[in-house]
Amino acid sequence: MYNPSAAGGAANTAYGSRLFVYEVEGLRQNEETDKTDYPIRRSGSVFVTVPYSRMNQEMQRITRMGGKIVSIRPATINGVANGNSSSGMVSQTSAEESKPVTQAEEIQAKPKKEKKDVPVNTYRPNAPFVGKCLSNEELVGEGGIGTVRHLTFDLSEGDLRYLEGQSIGIIPEGADKNGKPHKLRLYSIASTRHGDNLDDKTVSLCVRQLEYKHPETGETVYGVCSTYLCHLEPGADVKITGPVGKEMLLPDDPEAKVIMLATGTGIAPFRAYLWRMFEEGEKKLNTDYQFKGFAWLIFGIPTTPNILYKEELEALQEKYPDHFRLTYAISREQKNPEGGRMYIQHRVAEHADELWKFVQDEKTHTYICGLKGMEGGIDEAMTAAAAKDGVDWKAYQKSIKERWHVETY
Repeated sequence: MYNPSAAGGAANTAYGSRLFVYEVEGLRQNEETDKTDYPIRRSGSVFVTVPYSRMNQEMQRITRMGGKIVSIRPATINGVANGNSSSGMVSQTSAEESKPVTQAEEIQAKPKKEKKDVPVNTYRPNAPFVGKCLSNEELVGEGGIGTVRHLTFDLSEGDLRYLEGQSIGIIPEGADKNGKPHKLRLYSIASTRHGDNLDDKTVSLCVRQLEYKHPETGETVYGVCSTYLCHLEPGADVKITGPVGKEMLLPDDPEAKVIMLATGTGIAPFRAYLWRMFEEGEKKLNTDYQFKGFAWLIFGIPTTPNILYKEELEALQEKYPDHFRLTYAISREQKNPEGGRMYIQHRVAEHADELWKFVQDEKTHTYICGLKGMEGGIDEAMTAAAAKDGVDWKAYQKSIKERWHVETY
């Protein structure tokens, strides 16, 4: 099984030479601090410059000395951009030498790298692409809750190309109560850029039929577009727009670590990621991308029959145990430590220390997709894990914005 490390091999990589400045408060004078090679003040902030390869060790050392890290920011050395300095020493930067910065500047994320050749809005609502439904299959097993369908559409007559992590819009047939055409709904794509048939001619979606009780009448209400799609017959025309979205794109690095946190149909983009990483046919097509990193999916569902793509996921885990890890949170069958239902946030809390080590690695990208309600529990678990190293999670989370991807609803 893969053994993660917060700084594993960092010193031998390009990012291993990067330097960061920790602003630390509360360092106390004691036998431990007496051993350090820089002066400790009883109050105020101490600024410590740390190479990436020692970030985790320095966090632990600061915690032992009673300090709290209030901010982490990239460093510059004598005006030279971070990462170009040959210095590998841990040194103190005095408050006088450090240019005063605002809290917003201290936690500012590195600019996102521009994504090249990302198709966006090839087809717009006023001129959608009209494809055909090739298949519409049930994903929920017997005894499961609700209905979720895997739909595949033919794109061969158009020019709609997309990347893993993007979405397409669907315009349902019919009109609303005012007689106007229905507005489009966006759905995350569940297939790779090559499609389920690996011929660059299809796109697939994972759609749950929305169903809820009207708060006033108690009448059962069904979602317009989701109901339209779940009952779409093979051969029927379907209006498609897009693609859209750049937030959930995979990194190009085949050695990346990819953490995926999903609930329900939030699995859609992660199915696309995993097929791109591991599916044999995909590997033959993707000569410029051969995944050698590590992927971990934590998947929240209500019952075992609701595990979407269960056979696919478990086959990948069995075939690639050193590169893919699969963890379920089955709310109506498993119990959390307090005896209540096991939701995804409880699984994250259970593995929070390990996840915290992962996110400190610059090769790690974390993706969250599904119900918005899970975000608070995930943040709570990561806050507790980061605090053990004296790190403020919210500030740190902002500093890794380019590696922390969220698409919730």
